[in-house]
Amino acid sequence: MESYLLDWANLLLRWIHVITAMAWIGSSFYFVFLDSSLTPPEDDDLKKQGVSGELWAVHGGGFYHPVKFAVSPPRLPKHLHWFFWESYSTWMSGFALFTVSYLYSASTYLIDKSRMDWAPATAIGVALAFLVVFWLLYDAICRIFGQKKNGDAIVGALVFVLVCVASWLACHWFAGRAAFLLVGAMIATAMSANVFFWIIPGQRTVVAQIKAGQPVDPIHGKRGKQRSVHNTYFTLPVLFAMLSNHYSFAWSHPQNWLVLILMMLAGAAIRQFFVMRHGYLLGKSGHPLPYALVGVAVIVGAIVWMRPVAFVAPVSGASGAYGIIAGDQYGYLSVQAVLEQRCTQCHGAQVQMKNLRLDSPGSVKQHAQAIYQQVVVQKLMPMNNATQMTDAERALIGRWYAAGAPAQ
Repeated sequence: MESYLLDWANLLLRWIHVITAMAWIGSSFYFVFLDSSLTPPEDDDLKKQGVSGELWAVHGGGFYHPVKFAVSPPRLPKHLHWFFWESYSTWMSGFALFTVSYLYSASTYLIDKSRMDWAPATAIGVALAFLVVFWLLYDAICRIFGQKKNGDAIVGALVFVLVCVASWLACHWFAGRAAFLLVGAMIATAMSANVFFWIIPGQRTVVAQIKAGQPVDPIHGKRGKQRSVHNTYFTLPVLFAMLSNHYSFAWSHPQNWLVLILMMLAGAAIRQFFVMRHGYLLGKSGHPLPYALVGVAVIVGAIVWMRPVAFVAPVSGASGAYGIIAGDQYGYLSVQAVLEQRCTQCHGAQVQMKNLRLDSPGSVKQHAQAIYQQVVVQKLMPMNNATQMTDAERALIGRWYAAGAPAQ
């Protein structure tokens, strides 16, 4: 029953998280497009009001004419929409999902004893520290260098180094799948913290100054814009880190930390292409294609570098390291020996995780396709390879499945 309820919690939280993330990312992408696509106003009345840019657009059968006031409008409207709940609800649902999926079962999903054999409480504490420490260091970098000459370049370089160090540590301390997700959650926490600690407070200060009839300090808008721009470059790296947990070839790679860094770098470069594209169409920036080409080149390079190497396991011999029983190279007996050694601790008579038993020929035959997918194709099982299943044993199961998955 506990496993059943956790599955429901995982499904519902994931559903909520995806919906809120779509809303947040969608609004973020739209405002980046809007800001990059603005042109100086042509109407004299708009110029007199202090409008710095305008855009004409058509959508859904209607025409839209948004305008931007660089510092403050001449007066505040009765209804002012704030964009922050998209961010907050995305972070809260994501953290709840991370808690249910990883922290609640830390010994199974968070800890890889071949990397760090620590207590669940310790692993949870270190994982949470990643979220806090990264934000503190990132925020300090922005505070110290953000407003200096070439501040954006300095901040970008230092944050990249910080992300690389965090990725290396996470992939050496935690199970691969959890490490990727943790790095994504770490960056996403900084994104939401940007909204909570800088963007929204700055906007509230500006609104308060306008209501009080005081001069508006433009520094609040500059800081908010800086953090908002950081968030848009974080978006694609975070999405890769979050989605990659479904693809074991990425997080199970021996240099998984480098895989994560390369793919996040590619995502940031591709995002730069889309950011610059809007301005390029108006003649405000250079051609963005080189950034897209760099991103694609990094991805193609990773695909070539990570390509699987054909492995041929012995097909005969006595029972031993490969679990092969003489005369049974494609039969059930050899597979049974591997399953008993590597799998039945969690899927046997005493424990049936996911309501699955692998201690009888009939059950193994029934779930042959799932065994092949989880063990051979995706290499998701055993979880974190806790029982040290070898590549040869996975190859053996692959041959058994290709031979029709015989049950005797």
